[in-house]
Order: sequence, then structure tokens, then C-alpha cells
Amino acid sequence: MPAKNKIYFASDLHLGTPDAASSLAREKLFVQWLDEAKQDAEAIFIVGDIFDFWHEYKTVVPMGFVRLLGKLAELTDAGIPVHIFTGNHDLWMFGYLERELGVKVYKDPIQITLQGKKLYIGHGDGLGPGDHGYKFIKQVFRNPLSQFLFRWIHPDMGVKIASFFSHKSRFGVKGDKKVLEEFKGEENEWLVQYARDVLKKEHFDYFIFGHRHLPLNIALNEKSQYINTGDWLDYNSYAVFDGKELALKYYK
Repeated sequence: MPAKNKIYFASDLHLGTPDAASSLAREKLFVQWLDEAKQDAEAIFIVGDIFDFWHEYKTVVPMGFVRLLGKLAELTDAGIPVHIFTGNHDLWMFGYLERELGVKVYKDPIQITLQGKKLYIGHGDGLGPGDHGYKFIKQVFRNPLSQFLFRWIHPDMGVKIASFFSHKSRFGVKGDKKVLEEFKGEENEWLVQYARDVLKKEHFDYFIFGHRHLPLNIALNEKSQYINTGDWLDYNSYAVFDGKELALKYYK
């Protein structure tokens, strides 16, 4: 049996967009990756935007995604910790996944030491300079009153409305008029700037974010590294830490 000593990171599946068929194919591929990762995984981190939209009513959750949900439950049942970060598309998680799947859900970035290395992990939305419009909207969406009012919309209508606007903000995959993200240069990448600001106050070996939809591996200084896990819409990219180095990889 292989040693359970690797830590995996992935993000931005956006399941549910742009249509059922492509979402299902993407879900099956990601489940296949999880099946392979579990052979030597010490832990698995899914760093935001698993779903293109997610909202938990008190007695209702969005239909679908049963293959992924079942696989995550299988992993935790086998003793493999699964950590999930809410993203800007699926921030309305209120305990269902933790109760049913045994995963740990985080709504904000965390600082954690794994295998002797200090990691700063988060989805990445709302961090760094600029993007003030989204930062305001995020506060509205996280407001308990906003969440309470949305629950009064019938799920059939509420999910349909929210999914429409979610899709408008992020076209799903190639061929759906989606423009691939482009690297803006280190000085213009907000999460790179954010990580460097954090380093002025405290050392971290690795910063790991999603949200950007672009696989990135950038040296912040001689001892710190920024990794963006990319997405599973266009890249099928992920990161893996083996105790010695954190590497960005692609699943074929």
C-alpha cells in the first residue's frame, strides 16, 4: 500500500454550468481524480467554487452532483480529511455538507502548518487591492438578513434565478463564449500582491488560492511560493504537496 503522505489541492469545478451534460462529464472526471488521489492522500483541500451555485434551505439542497457528494463521503468514511472552502459562487453552505459528508467547511482563509510547512489557504475572492464592487456584494450575500430573505423564495425559483446570474458571471467551458483568463503580470495579479503584503508581517512557505481560474506557480521570495490551482473548466489542474515541495500538475 502506498504511504498516505500527499496533500492535494484543487478548486473551481463550477458544477452545474454551462449545461447538464458538460457538468456531468466534468464531475465524473473529478471523481476519477479523487479515486486516484485517495490511494496516497493524507488530506484533500477543495479551495472553493465546487458548484456554480449552491444554497442550502433548511430542508432542501440543489439537485444533482451525487457522484461527487458520494465520493467525498467515501473519502471521509475511509479516514481521509476533506477540507472545503466556500467560493464566491457557492458561499451559502450552512452545515449540510459537514453533517452528511463529514467534511470541514471554511468560509474564510486559514493559516495551517502541514508536514512542517506554513500554508495560507483560501479561495481568494475579495482579497488584495481593488474589486470594491465585488467586496461590497460579498458582504451583502454574507449578511444573515439577505440569506433569510432568499430562503423565502421557493427553491425552484430561487435556484433558477441565482443560477442564471451565476452563469452570466462565469461562462462554463470552452466553446460557450468563455474567454480564457490571461496572466496580468505579477505586479497586476491581486492575489500575488496580497500574498506579498502578508509576507511583510509573517512568513508562510506557501500561499494556495483558487478563484483566478489560471494555474500559477510564482516565487514570492527565496522561501515563499504562490500557487493558484487553476480550474477544472479548462485545465484540470491541481496542486500536490509531498512533504518536500508543492507542485502544480494537470490531470489527463
